[in-house]
Amino acid sequence: MSANNPPPKNDSAWRGLSVARLQRAVRLGIRSLWLHRLRSLLTVLGIVFGVCSVIAMLAIGEGASYEAQEQIKSLGSQNIILHSVKPPDEQKVSNQGSQSRVLQYGVTYSDVQRITATIPGVTVMLPARIIRDYVWNISHRVDCEIAGTVPWYPTMRNHRVASGRFFTEQDMAGQKSVCVLGAEMVPMLFPMQSPLGKQVRVGGDYYQVIGVMEARGHDAKTDDATESKDKSAAYRMFIPLETAKLRYGEVLMRRRAGSFEAERVQLHELTVKVASLDQVTIVAGAVKAVMERNHKKKDYQIDVPLEMLRRAERTKQIFNIVLGSIAAISLLVGGIGIMNIMLASVTERTREIGIRRALGARRRDIIIQFLVETVMLSGIGGILGVMLGVTIPLIVSHTAGMKTIITIWSPLLAFGISALVGVIFGIYPAVRAAKMDPVEALRHE
Repeated sequence: MSANNPPPKNDSAWRGLSVARLQRAVRLGIRSLWLHRLRSLLTVLGIVFGVCSVIAMLAIGEGASYEAQEQIKSLGSQNIILHSVKPPDEQKVSNQGSQSRVLQYGVTYSDVQRITATIPGVTVMLPARIIRDYVWNISHRVDCEIAGTVPWYPTMRNHRVASGRFFTEQDMAGQKSVCVLGAEMVPMLFPMQSPLGKQVRVGGDYYQVIGVMEARGHDAKTDDATESKDKSAAYRMFIPLETAKLRYGEVLMRRRAGSFEAERVQLHELTVKVASLDQVTIVAGAVKAVMERNHKKKDYQIDVPLEMLRRAERTKQIFNIVLGSIAAISLLVGGIGIMNIMLASVTERTREIGIRRALGARRRDIIIQFLVETVMLSGIGGILGVMLGVTIPLIVSHTAGMKTIITIWSPLLAFGISALVGVIFGIYPAVRAAKMDPVEALRHE
């Protein structure tokens, strides 16, 4: 064969040569980073904290959003909930004090009939009366809400019975003194035994415990003014609605120093179930129109869990964008740190670059050398950041009791971004090093 026509090159040999060049570049990169250990560590910290913040903040935000959405879902996505609310002007009069009066407000049985008769799409109604009182078991006492409701409450409100049973229509028709306890109040009333079959006392009346509900958090509310100031709002005991009417009637009396106040509230809460999700918004508007037409004062509040859930999902998206932006800024700062260090490294190693070029190294070899070092910095920072970012949510859950959710994509995304940052911010220093004139580089002192 002539010199002008060299023999064809073996592809496998060239691949082996490329692998050998890459391995040599990795060894040189490790040696270079190890010679400047402290500087490399400080450079890596920017990536570590950036990746860690991405994973930890997304996990905490995901957990908070999950809890909020679960609480809203527990209200029922096909439900519309009406609450009786004392009108604002009546609250002012009540705060100023009065000698004797009976205040009437809230949702009534007439509202139930109107909604059922005039609004199509309504399938089930769930009325409830709620009275605040102390529940006793011998010397153990819990301040809770006593909810007089109907047997289909667990189905409509997605709140199942954990043990025992819920009361039946026969129990309600017979006005029996039975109750179902919320799971949160059981340890306080019966710390050492099962409550099933035992009796609890409310005032002068005794109720037999026939069931215990599943544990759940606070009910989701849209108005902060309606939320209880203390933790006891989480405690709730359920009794048949007819039994509540028999025990408490419709007039609730309150005595204060020098004054007497009575409230006539027929229903404190009314849950309306709609036939399909598509009709929820339409039926909610119709219910609002019926209530406005028949109530002169704003003595009610309408909550639509489906709308609340959609707002919660939008809030989650905004929250994730904000957290992601903050974490992206952290990674950007880390990337700038890598570029700064690599530019300084190019200046320090000018003579080394000139020697390598004089010995036959190509520009591509110099670029690969510096890119390998930046990717190693960002890769090590990414791995450490992922480890720290997965650990922090676990610590938060254990110490603060907050729910955190680490999704599979967040560590992958964070690590991928860190590697990409290393490549992007390493290209310019690598190209600058490769473009050096070998003669000028050898003259550099």
